Amino acid sequence: MNTSLKSVAAPRTALIVAFATVYLVWGSTYLAIRVAVETLPPFLLAGARFLVAGTLLFVWLRLKGVPLPDKKQWLHAAFVGVLMLLGGNGLVVWAEQAITSSLAALLVALTPVWFALLEWARPSGQRPAATTLIGIVIGFSGVALLVSGHNASGIAVSQNPWGVIALVLAGITWASGSLWSRYHAKPESPWMNAALQMISGGIALLLLSLGHGEPAHFHFAQVSTASWLAWWYLVGFGSLIGFSAYVWLLKATTPARLATYAYVNPVIAVLLGHWLLHEPLGLRAFWAAAIILVGVIVITLPKRN
Repeated sequence: MNTSLKSVAAPRTALIVAFATVYLVWGSTYLAIRVAVETLPPFLLAGARFLVAGTLLFVWLRLKGVPLPDKKQWLHAAFVGVLMLLGGNGLVVWAEQAITSSLAALLVALTPVWFALLEWARPSGQRPAATTLIGIVIGFSGVALLVSGHNASGIAVSQNPWGVIALVLAGITWASGSLWSRYHAKPESPWMNAALQMISGGIALLLLSLGHGEPAHFHFAQVSTASWLAWWYLVGFGSLIGFSAYVWLLKATTPARLATYAYVNPVIAVLLGHWLLHEPLGLRAFWAAAIILVGVIVITLPKRN
């Protein structure tokens, strides 16, 4: 998504509602994913989620008269969709089969760190400011505390190293796709861009699901009511309402303010996971979460010239 869009004047009430939506809805999606993967195959549920949401948004935009994208714009959206939704979201869904929603949210909270490092690494990229480098060090210190030792966050992380690695890679691929989208051509309508990304990412996830053999072992009768409700919540609230609020905020507020979702979402996820799923929240996890969030806050603070 293009975070370089200029902010425009917006009613205070609308801003509050939009921010609350992004904070609460996106923070709750980690819980919804954890419930959905209990009886739904991870890549199948993620692929169907984004394909359904993207198709609904695409049809609505066409009915509103938004022009069709050209071939170059489709290819751009497909590449970004694969990075962000197959790599980013797909890895999160896969990891949450074994990792708590709280730990998943905290590790994904490092995404601003990857933004800063990848922006530095790209050709003609900008070197992070001193405060950003400090925030990166703080963030990694929190992760080191979170995943070190036994039962660091209520689970034996050492027994799920691949889940932790997948969540780290999810943040990297999400940041990579976002940066690519920022600096390359895309449809004029950010809504259409989002629809194309969801359709492309959804198809890629379904192909991965097929290659992984998920459809062959999937039976509707085995899916619990809770998993179905969680999936529909991800389609309607996570992909349509939450993402719509995010797209609107891209124009209505500054990137620095919008970036606050990166450290509010994990707090919501940890509290919901502890409250509704009874996920353990030990003292080590509490301090690790606090350190990670401080690091992300430092990174996303507006820089003084």
